[in-house]
Amino acid sequence: MRPFQIIFNPTSAADLSRMPKELQLEILGQFRGLPHDVSLDLERFGKLERSGKILHRYRLGDYRVYFQRHELGVVVHRILNRNTLKDFLYRSNLPTGEDEALQDNPKFWEMIEAARTSATQ
Repeated sequence: MRPFQIIFNPTSAADLSRMPKELQLEILGQFRGLPHDVSLDLERFGKLERSGKILHRYRLGDYRVYFQRHELGVVVHRILNRNTLKDFLYRSNLPTGEDEALQDNPKFWEMIEAARTSATQ
């Protein structure tokens, strides 16, 4: 059995590093169950899809972790405070649920792609 890896791209690693150490440890500690959960059923996670790209959302208290399935495990794209997302949704005037609003908003995908672009440079 191949080990399961949680890969942080540079942007998600930076998101995590800006948090207080205690919060970093709490978030990383809550990742312990992720390999088992992802291996069994991705349907229990939020799902955002656009142009064939699928991201999943994992709620960790006040934080939302956006990740993509990878052959080695998962790649974490962003770790955002839920208040950041509420502010984003409020400023966008979107009266739908969190996943639906983000999935349909090009600014969210630009934020995700910016992380990927900065990782390859």
